[in-house]
Amino acid sequence: MKHMRLLSFALAGCATIALNAGQPPAGTPPPPAGQQPTELSVFIGGDPGMPPRLAVPEFIALAGDAETVRAAKIIGQVLFDDLSFEREFYMIPRDAMRTIPQPDSAENVDLSQWKAVGADGVIVGMVRRSGDGVVVEARLIHVATGRMALGKQYSGSIKSLADGGRIFAHTFADEVHKQQVQLRGVARTKLAYSSDRAGERIKGPTARNVSNIYIADYDGANEKQVTFQRTLEISPVWSPDAKAILFTSYRDGMPDLFLSYIYEGRFERPTKALDTRNYLPAWSHDGTRIAFMCAIDDGNTEICVANRDGSGLRRVTNHPMADATPTWAPTGVQLAFTSDRSGSPAIYIVNADGTGLKRISAESYCDRPTWSPAPFNEIAYTCRGGGGYQIMLYDFAKGGSTPISDGIGSNESPAFAPNGRHLAFVSDRTGRPQIYTMGRDGTGLRQITRNGSNRYPNWSQ
Repeated sequence: MKHMRLLSFALAGCATIALNAGQPPAGTPPPPAGQQPTELSVFIGGDPGMPPRLAVPEFIALAGDAETVRAAKIIGQVLFDDLSFEREFYMIPRDAMRTIPQPDSAENVDLSQWKAVGADGVIVGMVRRSGDGVVVEARLIHVATGRMALGKQYSGSIKSLADGGRIFAHTFADEVHKQQVQLRGVARTKLAYSSDRAGERIKGPTARNVSNIYIADYDGANEKQVTFQRTLEISPVWSPDAKAILFTSYRDGMPDLFLSYIYEGRFERPTKALDTRNYLPAWSHDGTRIAFMCAIDDGNTEICVANRDGSGLRRVTNHPMADATPTWAPTGVQLAFTSDRSGSPAIYIVNADGTGLKRISAESYCDRPTWSPAPFNEIAYTCRGGGGYQIMLYDFAKGGSTPISDGIGSNESPAFAPNGRHLAFVSDRTGRPQIYTMGRDGTGLRQITRNGSNRYPNWSQ
């Protein structure tokens, strides 16, 4: 048998990164000072015109306790799913990988068997205990040469295994995408949304369900409730640094904007001093400003912009008909929003100073625009059609819109992933409104939530 021997992590320059439970989701701590970069000039290629074929078997448990064995299994599965999500690799089916015996260490891998199943690259990973913590090692190996294309070592507390060590898989998946295909992956990002799953109701002249803010991993795992008021709380939006969520709450009877620093346990109310009712916020991409619906003197809703702390309030629109649901352009100089000034709701764009108003949707009854991040220049929005609502994608280069949802059920409230390749949205295709994700071409549908009714998805940076 042909085996390969990998250099030690010290010689190969494999970085060690500490991952701690409870840290913000979107950012990996930098390697300790003085370590060498991990990226070697080895890239995994496929056959001409085909994506690389990648194998991700279960990780090796170097300790026999149940928690380590469970983590090794989960990390391998989650990493497989994370890499599959972006569709940059052809993933060797897991059934085929199960025919290959697991090695006892990463230094004793039979490459001939991976060649036999057609793999261009294989990821070998190990999970072991270290004192009162855990260490996870992952290596991407070029099967044809036996060279290591990427190697990482992560350390964390035992608490980091509470969910099976998913953060380790997410982090390595993003590293692989960055190093191999120069893509910003979304495995460490989070979704925020509102849900009435608690089943409580607010009594009054018009009874309604209590709705609170929840977050989850991009794939729906690790759901957590982050607000607990017995009121209606909706439309969460992540701050660009992914450390806080801005949302609409009726906790004082009237709608206003609240800012929750979810990893610090503190709240701010940036628009408290404004003599307005405020709804449906949106962050500028640099995090310095917020746009939102504001009902000023006569109760009609307009689009307003303020600084992050609520100062410098400025009215962007001024029209007797309602203007709603703003979203920022990546440049920060334009906004898109919904208005019924033409008779039925339509999508408009406008400069942040109120000039340059232009309608972009040709359909009738449209709502909830969301502007894609760079490098795409698109706006997704909801439009009535097919017996419900469907999601459209407006392409500025083409000057027109294309439907991207599949027409099953009613689909609305799109929100772009930070790399612009995916959308989260709401669909009632199974009965109650739930959060789903799909590619920007409408393929790759995945259901994210299953409990209660869930609305207003937003994707962290």
